[in-house]
Amino acid sequence: MNLPASSRLQFTPDLNICRTLNGMWQVSGAHGRIDPKAAIQSMFKYFDAGFTTWDLADHYGPAEDFIGEFRRQLIATRGKEALSNIQAFTKWVPRPARMTRELVEENINISLRRMGVESLDLMQFHWWEYRDKNYLDALKYMAELQAEGKIKHLALTNFDTEHLQIITEAGIKIVSNQVQFSLVDRRPEVNMIPFCQQHDIKLFTYGTVCGGLLSEKYLGKQEPRGFDLTTASLRKYKNMIDGWGGWRLFQELLSTLKEIADKYSVTIPNVAVRYILDQPTVAGVIVGARLGVSEHIEDNTKVFNFTLDAEDLNQINAVSSKSRDLYQLIGDCGDEYRR
Repeated sequence: MNLPASSRLQFTPDLNICRTLNGMWQVSGAHGRIDPKAAIQSMFKYFDAGFTTWDLADHYGPAEDFIGEFRRQLIATRGKEALSNIQAFTKWVPRPARMTRELVEENINISLRRMGVESLDLMQFHWWEYRDKNYLDALKYMAELQAEGKIKHLALTNFDTEHLQIITEAGIKIVSNQVQFSLVDRRPEVNMIPFCQQHDIKLFTYGTVCGGLLSEKYLGKQEPRGFDLTTASLRKYKNMIDGWGGWRLFQELLSTLKEIADKYSVTIPNVAVRYILDQPTVAGVIVGARLGVSEHIEDNTKVFNFTLDAEDLNQINAVSSKSRDLYQLIGDCGDEYRR
């Protein structure tokens, strides 16, 4: 199953990535138990299908260890040169406090060790509390470690436009910011995308299929309640839908997406992902991989087989125009984490 050339992006001069990233939040424990052996086998299936780019974090349970083990098995079975075909993007999410060079380096070293790499492809930094300005020190020390070769590229996760600007103006080179972006949550369009366009910063997006709610499975179905929302993702994105416009409007969106999906012989998630991939500055969409539990490899390949036309976009925007403005309701990207 070879993906077309359009599935790849020269993200940085040294990193050629798949535009659909395999998200590893699903191995953190919030989505049920994961069998490590089955997980690694599953990683080989993604890799062989062309899905070579992984998104993970220091706090996603064994995610960094899985990358380390996958790399070891890849060397053993395919040879060392196969390693150049994987990209693994991790995150560091410290508790806000005073940041010292030692503390920062110690945490970067933990990720290097767990992932079995000499240099991190992309370190995506998250900070919970803007009032604590120590995030600038943390980034300054990470930039030093980058100059020493321990980190290839510096990035952010869930920073808003205002603080992305502060960081950029402090002279710290950021290549990407990871934000929530979907047909339900279009907040990045307000400030984030224009700023990123000006400063050549890319976006990686998550929540793009709303934890699976943007799929045929929920079309024409009654509104799911408490016990029906069996994963952390489902609970999180159901709240977003409630704020956006509720279940009835969501059904209208699903019906519209189904009509478009049928036109191209693809699925609702394919249309949802394609729409976001086509937005300015979006480098890639992160699609959760419940390794060894459920796979959507074949379905995910279809994202690159079609393009949305003006009529499709008009239909989608007609539904969006009836929704509430989540930017007014929640604030900029990532503000839901800092209330």
